Amino acid sequence: MKKIILTMAVVLTATFANAQDKKFGVKAGYQSTNFTGDVTGNDPNGGFYLGGLVDFSVSEKFHVQPELMYSIEGAKDAKLNYLRIPIMAKFYVMDGLSLQAGPELAFKAGGDDTIKDGVKSMDYGLGLGAGYELESGLMFDARYNLGLANISDAAGSLKNVGIQIGLGYRF
Repeated sequence: MKKIILTMAVVLTATFANAQDKKFGVKAGYQSTNFTGDVTGNDPNGGFYLGGLVDFSVSEKFHVQPELMYSIEGAKDAKLNYLRIPIMAKFYVMDGLSLQAGPELAFKAGGDDTIKDGVKSMDYGLGLGAGYELESGLMFDARYNLGLANISDAAGSLKNVGIQIGLGYRF
């Protein structure tokens, strides 16, 4: 885990040092999340996420976008709240349209009593998605979040997964 955090810090420092332009923004949306692993029969949880972002332009076609999001995740009867930090690499395939991928760190910020004490305080994973930004700064995106960490404090495996659809504004 320390190697992942160190690698992310080095990449961010190098990216920000070379960034030509930066834009700040806000975003929010709906997500459907659930658990994978040694669990069965969980119904997905419909929740929301909201937060802020900074978009660093490295070149015309490549940007890096760190975000800080408050996110309600988990399953229908076992909700978990996280402060999630995705760091998305964005490649623009045409004006306004980007493909996105990057690592995510998450810190548990609460949840239902049925589960919150039985899971680890930190999660990490990978985000994959696409986004479209209008010239006005209004943006739309869709993302799949794949949890890579076993968040269970007990025996067995428990991982977060989710699909997000949202909109935001970059100024």
